[in-house]
Amino acid sequence: MRALFVLTPPEAKRLIGRAVADMEEVKKAKENDNILIGHGSTNVYVVEEILGKESASELFNRNNYLSGAILRGTLCSILGKDKPPLLLLRRGNIASPANTMSEILHDFGRGSVFIKGANAIDAEGNAAVFMANPEGGTIGWAIGTILARGIRLIVPVGLEKLVPSVRKAVTMCGQRTLDYCQGLKVGMLPLSGATVITEIQALKILAGVESFHVASGGSSGSEGAVTLVAEGESQGIEKAIEIVESIKGEPPLTTRKGICETCPQSATPQPLGQWLDGSFKWCLHQNKTEEEIPLYLRNR
Repeated sequence: MRALFVLTPPEAKRLIGRAVADMEEVKKAKENDNILIGHGSTNVYVVEEILGKESASELFNRNNYLSGAILRGTLCSILGKDKPPLLLLRRGNIASPANTMSEILHDFGRGSVFIKGANAIDAEGNAAVFMANPEGGTIGWAIGTILARGIRLIVPVGLEKLVPSVRKAVTMCGQRTLDYCQGLKVGMLPLSGATVITEIQALKILAGVESFHVASGGSSGSEGAVTLVAEGESQGIEKAIEIVESIKGEPPLTTRKGICETCPQSATPQPLGQWLDGSFKWCLHQNKTEEEIPLYLRNR
């Protein structure tokens, strides 16, 4: 039996979030160990599926659980008081994260889980994430510990972010190598050793069916949509249909862009040294007033 599904980006994020929450290693870590969930638009849905929408909404505004973000056709960020802290679960209980990644991960081990979104996925299953912070940000500070200890790294990412080659993409980025950039200058980190969860893996986890990516794109609210054909026994396909129908119409996030004029003062508190001494322009629009930035970026 076969079924064709069209998933808009919000629908795909809900599907992926539901699948991550249903993974055995995530359920075990929630019960007996630690889970750290990085900021990101897909991770908003991961948090809601792990904690429940109501509990998640009591913790933070779902539109602000991001750090870097592509907004209005520009690489931007959520800054200052708008951005909530990372979600840390210790044996199912919400804990306040420490000031440094080393302290947060001090007791993370083989049964712990780190969930981090991505900006790119290729056909070989490789994923990578942008780094706007010059020291690597959340994942840059964590990846050494993750790989050294064997902490489970789970990467939820939609196929709307499919690129020809993650390896090539990584070599093309780098904050100091970009002479022009629409928004924040970024480097890119390959997420080696990660368990990547796209819509394909999500349908496998939730319904036990195989699926294939056959088309992408759309219009009138379906921009970035992914079209999949799922195949399997009738019971699995019927379950997949039920799941997909239950998430159709999922609304998008309504995230606001950062304020260009105050962006440097609101930036991440980790020491940036020479990056803040005026010798490096990390964004085309830094320090500009609303009147100075392009029309398409005004009126947050």
